[in-house]
Amino acid sequence: MLHGAGDVRVEEVELPSLKSGEVRVQIEAALTCGTDLKVFKRGYHAKMIRPPAVFGHEFAGVITEVGEGVVDWRAGDRVVAANSAPCGECSLCLHEQESLCDDLLFLNGAYAEAINIPARIVEKNLLRLKPETGFADAALTEPLACVVQGVAESRLWPGDRLLVIGAGPIGLMFVALAQHLGCHITMAGRNPARLAAAKKLGAHHVVEIADGTELVKAVKASPSIGHGFDVVVEATGRPEVWEASVELVRKGGLVNFFGGCPSGTSVTLDTGLLHYSSITLKASFHHTPHSVAKALEFIERGVVRAGDFVGAEARLVDLPGVFASMVEDNRVVKTLIRA
Repeated sequence: MLHGAGDVRVEEVELPSLKSGEVRVQIEAALTCGTDLKVFKRGYHAKMIRPPAVFGHEFAGVITEVGEGVVDWRAGDRVVAANSAPCGECSLCLHEQESLCDDLLFLNGAYAEAINIPARIVEKNLLRLKPETGFADAALTEPLACVVQGVAESRLWPGDRLLVIGAGPIGLMFVALAQHLGCHITMAGRNPARLAAAKKLGAHHVVEIADGTELVKAVKASPSIGHGFDVVVEATGRPEVWEASVELVRKGGLVNFFGGCPSGTSVTLDTGLLHYSSITLKASFHHTPHSVAKALEFIERGVVRAGDFVGAEARLVDLPGVFASMVEDNRVVKTLIRA
C-alpha cells in the first residue's frame, strides 16, 4: 500500500468480490519500474494513483476465479494484463489514439498476492501466455508496450542512426527493439553497468556522461555522430536533456521526448533550428491494446527477455526496503518481486 512520499507498507487487504466481467489473478511475478520509483518519491501519480492505494503495475500470473459473464477465461489460465484499457468510444479512441483516451482506466496493485482485473481490461488488455513463457518475462509486457508505441511513432527503419539518451529500463528496451529492426544504435547514459547492458543488447556505441552535464559535447565527440542522428529518443525525463536532444538530430530528423518531465517544468528550443532543419518533435505516451499484444509477441519470440533486465529478486514483505535502496542507488534495472 502506498501511503505517501517514501511510505510503502505491506498490509493485509481483503480483495472485494468479483464484479461481472472481472477475473482474479494470483500474481506469480511483479517487477519494479522507474514510474513506480517516481510515484514512491512523490507519493502519488496524478493520472494513476492517489494514496492510500494499492501499488505496482507490472505483473503476470494465473487466473484463480472468474466473475459472472466471463466466457473466454477460466481458472488455471496463465495470463498477463496491461495496467490500463481505453474506452473505445471517445473521440481520441475513434481517431486511433487510444493511449490518450479521455476515460483511460488504470490498474494498480501488482505488489500483492492477488489482484482483481476490471472487466474492461479483461476485454481489451488481458492476454494468454504460451505454456513455455516465464512469468518474469511476461511481466515486461506493459513497459515494453510503451516502447513498442514509441518505436512506431518514431518511424524507425532498418539502417537508421538512432541515439537513445538514458540507460534505464525504457532506454534499454528501445535498444533491444531497434537492434531487432536493424538500426545503428548509440546509447548515452551515466551508469557504466547499464551502458554495458546496452552493448549486450545491441548498441553499437555507448557514450558515458559521468555527471550528466555537457551531453551535447560528449555525444558530438563520439565517432557515431556523423551528420547527426536520424532519430533521437529522450528517455530521462529531464528538461535540459529535452533541449539537448534537438541539437543532436540531423536535418529532417525526429526527436521523441519519451521521458516525462516533472510537472510544471518547461523547455526552451531554438525556433530557427527547428524550422530551417525541418525537425519533427514527438512525445509518445503510454500504450494501446495493439502495442500491448505486439509487446508480448516480441517477448515470446525472445527479442526481449527478463534475464537482460531483471538484476535482483526480493520477497513482497521486503518491498519497502527495495524502494528505499532504489532511492539511494538505483543500479539494478529491475527487481523481481515474489509473494
